[in-house]
Amino acid sequence: MTSHRPYRIDNLQYAKWSEKIFRQMREGDVDAVHVTIAYHENFRETVLNMEQWNRWFEQFPDLIFQGFTGADVRLARETNRTAIYFGYQNPSPIEDDIGLVEIHHKLGARFMQLTYNNQSLLATGCYEDDDTGVTRMGREVIAEMNRVGLVVDMSHSADRSTFEAMEISSRPIAITHANPAYWHPALRNKSDDLLKTLGQSGGMLGFSVYPHHLHNKSDCTLDDFCGMIARTADLMGIDNIGIGTDLCQDQPDSIVEWMRTGRWTKKIDYGEGSASDAGFPPMPSWFKDNRDFGNIEQGLKAVGLTDEDVGKVMGENWLRFYDENFEPA
Repeated sequence: MTSHRPYRIDNLQYAKWSEKIFRQMREGDVDAVHVTIAYHENFRETVLNMEQWNRWFEQFPDLIFQGFTGADVRLARETNRTAIYFGYQNPSPIEDDIGLVEIHHKLGARFMQLTYNNQSLLATGCYEDDDTGVTRMGREVIAEMNRVGLVVDMSHSADRSTFEAMEISSRPIAITHANPAYWHPALRNKSDDLLKTLGQSGGMLGFSVYPHHLHNKSDCTLDDFCGMIARTADLMGIDNIGIGTDLCQDQPDSIVEWMRTGRWTKKIDYGEGSASDAGFPPMPSWFKDNRDFGNIEQGLKAVGLTDEDVGKVMGENWLRFYDENFEPA
């Protein structure tokens, strides 16, 4: 590992965690990963997931440790480990209790989506027909998240709700894993107007490598992906973009069903696609796992980004965002 390489931060993964993956993080010089530890879990079930992570921190202290602030990314670099940051893709861990926002932050949560595809108690998800925006409870929860240092994540939220969250929040929000809709028109991908506003507000976008969010899906080329990043840098500003791969490595197809279906329906929800999209699609050839971040770096250089700008995209922008937004206001 060379001291001058860019920081590497992946701001969203939901892998089937194992020693193999933790070692691949180290082979790939990944300094920090924001991991999803709740989709539809309630408070107690989320705590059980934290217990499992505590066991991994105990078993593999030479590979991973829990991160709480930006300083822990630097500590990870210095000690040749990967800092793990907790996040939720739904507000279900706070149930209907605003007091749990602070509890979760103290337990290590640093990002929380206001919705996961559907309407929640806080806002409207991107799969709903009618977007009524941020709810009364949502306004209160955003203020509490701002106070304690829990970042508002709108990755799976509908447009009006996302614009309102940016307006209501006194601190920058994040879209941790999505791509521009102009490049690939998935329901989860974001409009130019939204991304421009996100950049102007100081928020962050993490580019996703999940094939359903990619132009040509699993056949997306590295050049196409990196060209999209360069174009989005012109739209949002180079300081407001990073990586959020949405890597779901080694997960069985049943996990996709859990993500989409949760407890809200007895049917199989295929999301934006059909039964042919039921399982995990193959990852693009240039990004299979945590050892492949170097491919993205090289691809960004190939489309004309400077070394400084490549460093910003690969991790330095997220590190600055962590420094500014993870602690109480």
